Amino acid sequence: MAQPLMPHATAAWLVDNTSLSFEQIAEFCGLHLLEVQAIADDTAATKLTGRDPIRSGELTHEEIERGQADENYRLRMHKEPDAVTRTKGPRYTPVSKRQDKPDGIAWIIRNHPEVTDGAIGKLIGTTRTTIAAIRDRSHWNMANIQPKDPVTLGLTSQRELDAAVAKAQKAAGMEARTDTRLEGDRAALIEQLRTEREQHVRDAEIAADEAEHGRPDEIVPGIRDPFKRA
Repeated sequence: MAQPLMPHATAAWLVDNTSLSFEQIAEFCGLHLLEVQAIADDTAATKLTGRDPIRSGELTHEEIERGQADENYRLRMHKEPDAVTRTKGPRYTPVSKRQDKPDGIAWIIRNHPEVTDGAIGKLIGTTRTTIAAIRDRSHWNMANIQPKDPVTLGLTSQRELDAAVAKAQKAAGMEARTDTRLEGDRAALIEQLRTEREQHVRDAEIAADEAEHGRPDEIVPGIRDPFKRA
C-alpha cells in the first residue's frame, strides 16, 4: 500500500486536524500505533511540523470525512507521491546530524549484527573504514559513542532500516523477526487510547466552560451561604 512522502509529519497533521482514530492514521501513514500515540502526546523526540496531505494531493476532504464517519474505514491514497530517485554516491546527511552517525552505526551493529558494512554505509551515508573502526572499537571517539536508533536520529527512515534488516536476515538464513508486542491486547490498547483521547477533550471543554462562566459551586462574595451554619 502506498504511503505518504512524509509519514510522521502527515500523521501529526491528521492528529491535529481530524477526528480519525490513531489506528486509521497509523495504517495510512505506515507507522506503528504507538508512534502515532507519541505524536499525539507530544512525546516524540522532536515536535513535528504537520504536513497537509490534502494540499499535497495525497488525500481529499471526502476521503477524510469517510474515515471520520466510520472508524473501520481504511483511508485510500488519492495520489501517490512521486518516486524518490537517488543519484550514485553516498547518502547526503545534513551537517547538523553528521556527528550522530557513529551513534547510529553502533546501534545497528549492536542490534542487527547481520547487516553488512555495505548496507550500513548506504543507510547512514558513511564509509566502510568508519564502520570497521566502530566494530573493532578502534574509532578515535569510541569512548563517547552511544548506540542510538538511527531512525530517531533522523539518519534513515524506518522503512529503509526494516528493509535492510529483512534482506540481511534472509541472506543469513535467519527467521524474520516480527513485532508481537500488541498481539492479544491490541484491541484493548486501541480502546484505551481512544478513551483517554475522549477524556482529554471532555476535560478541555469543562475547563473552558468554567473559565467562561465560573465554577458552579462558587459562592459570590458578600452573599451568605444558606447551607452554612451561623
